[in-house]
Amino acid sequence: MQRYNTYRPYIKEKLGYRVNKLSVDMGFTCPNRDGNLAVGGCVYCNNDSFVPPYARARFSMDQQITNGMEYLRNRFKAEKFIIYFQSYTNTYDSVDKLEQMYKEALAYDDVVGLAVGTRSDCIDEEKLDMFEELAKDYYVCVEYGIESIYDKTLDYMNRGHDYQSVLDAIEMSKGRGVEIGAHVIVGMPTETKEEMLKMADEVSSLGIDVFKVHNLHIVRNTQLARMYKEKPFQLFTFQEYVTFIVDFLERISPDMIIERLFTDTPHQLLIAPDWGKSHLQILQAIEAELEKRDTYQGRLYQKSA
Repeated sequence: MQRYNTYRPYIKEKLGYRVNKLSVDMGFTCPNRDGNLAVGGCVYCNNDSFVPPYARARFSMDQQITNGMEYLRNRFKAEKFIIYFQSYTNTYDSVDKLEQMYKEALAYDDVVGLAVGTRSDCIDEEKLDMFEELAKDYYVCVEYGIESIYDKTLDYMNRGHDYQSVLDAIEMSKGRGVEIGAHVIVGMPTETKEEMLKMADEVSSLGIDVFKVHNLHIVRNTQLARMYKEKPFQLFTFQEYVTFIVDFLERISPDMIIERLFTDTPHQLLIAPDWGKSHLQILQAIEAELEKRDTYQGRLYQKSA
C-alpha cells in the first residue's frame, strides 16, 4: 500500500520518463543577503549544505549541466532531466536575463523542464507571464520557500517578508499551467508542536502541487549555529520526528505530492541533530510508523470551506 504520494512515480507518470532533478547554481543572491532588505540572509542558511558538488557558481551552466547529467545517469540511470535552479533566489534579476538563462538550460537534449526555487517577494506578474509561456512547451515548477506560516518565526529567521507575501505570490501563480511547489521548516524554537502541525492544515488550503518538509538542522557557518551555541534549544530526536512527520502527513491534503519529508545535510557541516541514520533508514522508519498505525496521507485532512 502506498501510504503517501511520492514525487518520483508522480513525475514519471506526468512526463512519461524516468526524470531526475539536476541542480545548478547560477550565482544568485537574496534581498535579505545583499542589503536590499537585510544582510546575512536567513539565520539557518548555508548553501553548501543542500546542493550537490557539481552545482557551484564557479562552474559555467554548461559544466554544471554536463557534469550533472553524467553523474545522474551513472548513479540513478536517469533518462530525462529537470534543471533545478536551487541556490538562493533564482528569480532575483530582470525578466530578460532570467528568460535567456532558462531558455539556455532548456535547450539541452533530454531536458524536459525547469524547477525554480525562489522567494515570494521576488516574483511578479511579468515573471509569472514568462513562466506561463515556457510552460506551454516544458514542465515548469515555481517553488516557494514558505518556511513558516507564522510571522514571529519569519522574523526570527531574518526572512525579510511576512506570510501574507507568500499568500499573494501563490495566488498570483495559479491558473498559468505552472506547478506550484513549496516547502516549510519544522522544529523552529519559536513554535510549539501543535503550531507546527497546524502548518499542514494551512498549506493544504493553498493549492500547492508539490510539497517539501524540512526538519530544522543546525549547520556550520550560519548565524543559527552561533545562536544555538550561545543558547541551545531542543530539536527533534529521531523517534520524535518520525512520530511528528506521520502526524503531519495525516493532516496534509491527499492530493498533494510529497517530494521531501526531512532534511539531508552533509555530516561534516551538521552540528545537530545527529541521528546517525542514513536517508534510507529514515524513510524506512517513517514508512514503518505509517504501517504500524495503519494510517496514510490525508487521513485526518479536513478540507476548508
